Amino acid sequence: MDDKAKRLKQDYKQSSRPMGVYQIRNIINDKILLGASLNLSSILNRHKFELKMGNHRNKTLQAEWHEMGSENFVFMILDELEPKQDTDYDYKEDLLFLEQYWLDKLRPFGDRGYNEKKKI
Repeated sequence: MDDKAKRLKQDYKQSSRPMGVYQIRNIINDKILLGASLNLSSILNRHKFELKMGNHRNKTLQAEWHEMGSENFVFMILDELEPKQDTDYDYKEDLLFLEQYWLDKLRPFGDRGYNEKKKI
């Protein structure tokens, strides 16, 4: 690998990607799936791909996607974490806190959403 390729690879690894909390909202019944990720664009693309392919891990969401159509679902970023100067900073705890905040606020369980309550 030449120096330019190595430098590009290192720059990519050190670049920050948007991280935070997202939702997938069914605009017909207002149900949501809420989640958090260290890479928002990647997780949203994965959800879209799985739903389009018909093999999303959340079977209720998948069934309603199939029944109501993709045009009735909206993908949104609710909150983002700001990157720290420290490139070794671990964002997992901050992300868990932010996700719990939104879960408590929106309560996307049962008739209100596609999330399942986490077992403690």
